[in-house]
Amino acid sequence: IKWICPTAPTRPMSIFGGFPSTAWFDVEELSEAAPDDLEGLDASAVHVANLLSTEPADIKLGVGGFSMGAATALYSASCFTAGKYGNGNAYPANISAAVGLSGWLPCSKTLSNKLQGVDEATRRAQSFPILMCHGKGDDVVPFKFGEKSSKCLSANGFQDVTFKAYNGLGHYTIPEEMDDVCAWLTSKLGLEGNAA
Repeated sequence: IKWICPTAPTRPMSIFGGFPSTAWFDVEELSEAAPDDLEGLDASAVHVANLLSTEPADIKLGVGGFSMGAATALYSASCFTAGKYGNGNAYPANISAAVGLSGWLPCSKTLSNKLQGVDEATRRAQSFPILMCHGKGDDVVPFKFGEKSSKCLSANGFQDVTFKAYNGLGHYTIPEEMDDVCAWLTSKLGLEGNAA
């Protein structure tokens, strides 16, 4: 396995009154009614796809992240499934799995429109594996955001969505969660039998 761990660019964040912070896209507020920064999400998904573009064609590519990185990974997965970014441009990367830790699915309200009428999207959604993990004690990205995002994916034809909840876990990871991620990746990417 090769891990590529990019750092988000520094940008002004509305939620911090315009103060610059490392972020994959702009967030005005963490609420279900908050508008999605489609331009920023597309730019981040393009960045991730560009990082993957130099990898050999015969390997399995996955995307994953924590918090905003999870949101970016899940948004990238929705772009792959639809075959296009939110702006309509073609999505180039062929990804095989997505992992989101303590995150949410941006643009969940428009996911059905994005996938509707695209036969390839229906087929991709049915077989695309997604793992979402969230702590019930998360005080940054509320647990219900992760839970509702997983239900939204399932309701829109994603048949291989796993949602794992962790009692008492805040906005961080724990070894048990990382063990679950490793076991899931091993299973979904067919890594059994390979030496660690």
